[in-house]
Amino acid sequence: MGLGRRRRRRWRWGVGIGVGVLVVGAAGVGWGVYAKLDGNITPDDAAAAELARYEGERPTSLVKGARNILLIGSDSRAGDGNARYGRDSGTERSDTTILLHLAAGRRSATAVSLPRDLMVDVPGCLRPDGSRTEPVFAMFNYAFQTGGSACTIRTVEKLTDVRIDHHMVVDFQGFKAMVDAVDGVEVCLSKPIDDRAAKLRLPAGRVKLNGEQALGYVRARKSIGNGSDTDRMDRQQRFLGALVNKVRSNDVLLNPVKLYPVLDAATSSLTTDPGLASLRGLYELVRGVRDIPTERVQFLTVPRESYAYNANRDQLVEPEAEKLFERLRTDAPVEVAEEVPRDSTAKGNLDSDGRSERESDTESRDYSAYDGKRDSGSSPAPTFRGNTAAEDTCG
Repeated sequence: MGLGRRRRRRWRWGVGIGVGVLVVGAAGVGWGVYAKLDGNITPDDAAAAELARYEGERPTSLVKGARNILLIGSDSRAGDGNARYGRDSGTERSDTTILLHLAAGRRSATAVSLPRDLMVDVPGCLRPDGSRTEPVFAMFNYAFQTGGSACTIRTVEKLTDVRIDHHMVVDFQGFKAMVDAVDGVEVCLSKPIDDRAAKLRLPAGRVKLNGEQALGYVRARKSIGNGSDTDRMDRQQRFLGALVNKVRSNDVLLNPVKLYPVLDAATSSLTTDPGLASLRGLYELVRGVRDIPTERVQFLTVPRESYAYNANRDQLVEPEAEKLFERLRTDAPVEVAEEVPRDSTAKGNLDSDGRSERESDTESRDYSAYDGKRDSGSSPAPTFRGNTAAEDTCG
């Protein structure tokens, strides 16, 4: 019965923003509060100008109403409080990048993680100093490091042929503030964690993480799981699912005292394309998302395996990756499951220290198997290894 209730829940983030706009608009000091929240969001005008320069070579949108948003987690050490996480080299790197596909009619939301070590073609991009780079075959996070969000978007579009309609960039402080604003997020740990590098010490069992702990939890690699980037991305996806459920809970969304800090943290943490750089812009994007069942809010990783010429890097698994990208381009259904058949002959990855990143052949690849239910067309909906926001991390 409890599972049935969970699966009937709806993702109400859109409702939350709508309620927030109404609350601050109706209050006596509403306009000032609204103006503050609205002014929190930083418009990425430089990226918009750079993307306009290359409009002619960008993919076109194929399905009216579908939206693709690139979510970029920056590990910049610039800004308040970020220096504690390492030396500021003067550049940013994309610590986490997720391609979020919102289906037309908002029947589903599919979040695809793109590994930072994936080998890709990075186009020539504009550096912060005004110079331009040459096209290069390099790790995916090189794009953000050298050319920021515009370069990352162009790299993703070149890789996937999926048009990126919007983008959002959040840094360490923004992520922590969002978790703290919802009074923490619960996770379940099979073993205790003691990771000095991540400044993380947690007991086994059900644990509520504050912002600082959550940041260490989603970034740690060496001491949690098998030490692989695969395991880390799985952990990030499950945490985001738990965060979605916490944000949309009634005690947050329907309580103005609790809702304002959430909206303040969410807007303060964002650098977005100009089209989203306002409360109205964000609300227009997500207002239909409230009707998506949590079992249709899906998380997965792009099909990839160890790079043929360097076991410390990744490459796409084909034709599975292209089949996923085609489904996103055409707004066709995608299914996820915790376990799908694997290629038992695939080689394992190594992490940056040269040790085995995947302990068994069952973890050597992230890819799809055509064993899903058939959609309205003649071909089955492919199933990829992943999870949904309906799944309880403590279940």
